[in-house]
Amino acid sequence: MNFASVEKVAAAILYEGYILYPYRPSAIKNRQRWNFGTLYPRVYAEARRPQEPFRLVAECLVVENGQAALDIKVSFLQLVPQAKVNPEDIHNLSDPSLDWDEAVERTAEFSGVSVGELVAAPKILDVRPAAELRAGLSLRAELLASGAYRLHLDLENVSAVASGAEARRDQALPLSLVSTHLVLGVADGEFVSLLEPAERYSADAKGCVNTGVFPVLAGEAPDRSMMLVSPIIMYDYPQTAPESKGDFFDGTEMDEMLTLRVLTLTDAEKEEMRMGDPRARRILERTEALTGEQMMEAHGVIRQLRELRPGGLEETR
Repeated sequence: MNFASVEKVAAAILYEGYILYPYRPSAIKNRQRWNFGTLYPRVYAEARRPQEPFRLVAECLVVENGQAALDIKVSFLQLVPQAKVNPEDIHNLSDPSLDWDEAVERTAEFSGVSVGELVAAPKILDVRPAAELRAGLSLRAELLASGAYRLHLDLENVSAVASGAEARRDQALPLSLVSTHLVLGVADGEFVSLLEPAERYSADAKGCVNTGVFPVLAGEAPDRSMMLVSPIIMYDYPQTAPESKGDFFDGTEMDEMLTLRVLTLTDAEKEEMRMGDPRARRILERTEALTGEQMMEAHGVIRQLRELRPGGLEETR
């Protein structure tokens, strides 16, 4: 299935919190990375106190129009340690040890999985987008009295860690699935909204159990052929803001404020951005190239007007 209409939102989820203002490798928040939807190797995660997540569980509903078949795309980041920058290349830094973990996008795709067959014969799909990474995607389905199928997806990181349970976080992180999410597509069927299900499926929707993720309808409304299984809770049919000129890796989309803050960085701080993560460098280059008109476009947009009337709020058309 063509997932093009979901790619921008999926990319925003993939890089949410990846690198944060002030976008410098020396900033503690960028040296001790955290991201939504991180699945650590199981052997490492189970040894932590408290335990770290190593799996996600997603359940959603699908109704057949014929013989429904699933397409599945698993996406995540792998954080790969980079070499330190020579401190002689950058001046006036309080902490010149610019080591950082740079993201590599990883995906695995599966197509033509029969929903009906999953009732009698659950599947375990091997997710291995890189030699050192391994995850198992378990799939099963249950036919409910309403006529809908409840799909159950369980993704578990079973990558091997050389030091096993004694591994440090910096050893486990490169083998972790970061910002993990799934995009589901269905042919000859349609998904049911878990947020606003038809009355017939309301009880079934409430019975779906999701751990670490939440499925929402995706693509263009009212199409129901795609579902985004996201580690960030959203409404159905999420969209990115068309006014945004590029990523700031902050889901609040404070583009104007972050633009102004980047422009006020010192020359030394800007140089550190250039020498660090290439995505931070692109933020700086894009921000410094903005025109006054483009800056105003980030100031805010009115998407819907409403006026107050005696009977309550009514949309102004």
